[in-house]
Amino acid sequence: MALKSPVHYAGSITSGQKHLGCFGVPGCDRSRCVRCDKKSRTCQLVTRAISVDRSQLDFSNPDWKKQFQEDFNRRFSLPHLKDVIDVEPRPTTFSLKSRAPLENVNGSIQESWNGYVNDDDRALLKVIKFASPTSAGAYCIDPDCSWVEQWVHRAGPRKQIYFEPPYVKAGIVTCGGLCPGLNDVIRQIVLTLEKYGVKNIVGIQHGFRGFFEDHLAEVPLNRHVVQNINLAGGSFLGVSRGGANISDIVDSIQARRLDMLFVLGGNGTHAGANLIHEECRKRKLKVSIVGVPKTIDNDILLMDKTFGFDTAVEAAQRAINSAYIEAHSAFHGIGLVKLMGRSSGFITMHASLSSGQVDICLIPEVPFTLDGPHGVLQHLEHLIETQGFALICVAEGAGQEHLQQSNATDASGNMILSDIGVHLQQKIKSHFKEIGVHSDVKYIDPTYMVRAVRANASDAILCTVLGQNAVHGAFAGFSGITTGVCNTHNVYLPIPEVIKSTRVVDPNSRMWHRCLTSTGQPDFH
Repeated sequence: MALKSPVHYAGSITSGQKHLGCFGVPGCDRSRCVRCDKKSRTCQLVTRAISVDRSQLDFSNPDWKKQFQEDFNRRFSLPHLKDVIDVEPRPTTFSLKSRAPLENVNGSIQESWNGYVNDDDRALLKVIKFASPTSAGAYCIDPDCSWVEQWVHRAGPRKQIYFEPPYVKAGIVTCGGLCPGLNDVIRQIVLTLEKYGVKNIVGIQHGFRGFFEDHLAEVPLNRHVVQNINLAGGSFLGVSRGGANISDIVDSIQARRLDMLFVLGGNGTHAGANLIHEECRKRKLKVSIVGVPKTIDNDILLMDKTFGFDTAVEAAQRAINSAYIEAHSAFHGIGLVKLMGRSSGFITMHASLSSGQVDICLIPEVPFTLDGPHGVLQHLEHLIETQGFALICVAEGAGQEHLQQSNATDASGNMILSDIGVHLQQKIKSHFKEIGVHSDVKYIDPTYMVRAVRANASDAILCTVLGQNAVHGAFAGFSGITTGVCNTHNVYLPIPEVIKSTRVVDPNSRMWHRCLTSTGQPDFH
């Protein structure tokens, strides 16, 4: 019996309620491509609901846990090259023990260094045992909140590899928008590949576009080329949105004789990477496709944190601090800051928490009213009356229900949002004018400034780990996987499990409750 993904029982918003565009096509689950149009270079995806049906699990069956775990293990097993082609493992060339060859004279691996990860190593995806579905942030599979172990594959170097490093050609591509840390990941992938003994490493320019634009040549990469690229923001290889025909991309991969492709990007990019992986499997190619999750929105399912998020939150502090100073210095000053976050309010929530100066935090996951006795404007009146100023932090995707929708999409298939920041600015000004109270609204929109900066120390470390683990995963023979941090541990996950929907802030979570405690804002309903 096929089981569907578990949900929160406590009435919180599930991750399946928000959808971003997928590989250039809006409104899909980002996991399946069924038709490709060579003329328009687009991939048509079928929309498939990611709903959860509890009736699929019969909790009266004493074996329901076993059934759930079997289905979980099936879904989270990692695709491997040996699933479709005959490949023989060989002893790894990766070792940190010494400069000497890793193998003994008889070809066996030296056992004295135990720095390898066993293929059977696992990490727990969930670690909290909730006593009740009504506990804050409760994640329960059954109404009794039974403890069910959910194990995922641990990331890291293996003793056995499935490629001959001297003959490997590896490619790196960065897709989507900019993100702090892209250059750190590129650099670390190159350095780790060279540690294995790979000599032929290339960068694909400007995302998937680099596979079919004739004037975008491969960029040769080595230690000397990438040595200092982490000192700057942006992407050394360039980025672009939108995709191409999957068959054309795989044709290009074959023509370039790539053995490994490392794809850095968010949900839509990972959907594209998975489609490329599936096409390679259909053609029985010995090509490993490995993703590295990248998004400042921190909205990738199952991940503790994605690289670029910490830096974006830190960069947002400058805008928030400026808005606070403006508001605090003015008579009846109101500072308004709009931050990035189309479907997820993680940046806005964490930036509000870290600043300690925000009075109102508005995110896409929590609807709010503007007018009326419980609205945002009424609370602003209260703040101006009691403390003389106010500071609002709003995510770009918040409050879209108050705005007229254009239904237009960008190159990635994302819905083009109406500007909630400008709308709030105008509403605040008109409201205080109507009630005859002076207000001085200062609106700051840092937008792309928070993602164009160099990675901070925390993100730089995360990028280093992710880049290394991506290479380890490829040499281990896995394909169609991504690497990330789950429950503080570095793991590998099959791409379809992380692109089912967008990760969002749980309004019942302790972190959102902490934000509400910090801001002191009421329920705007």
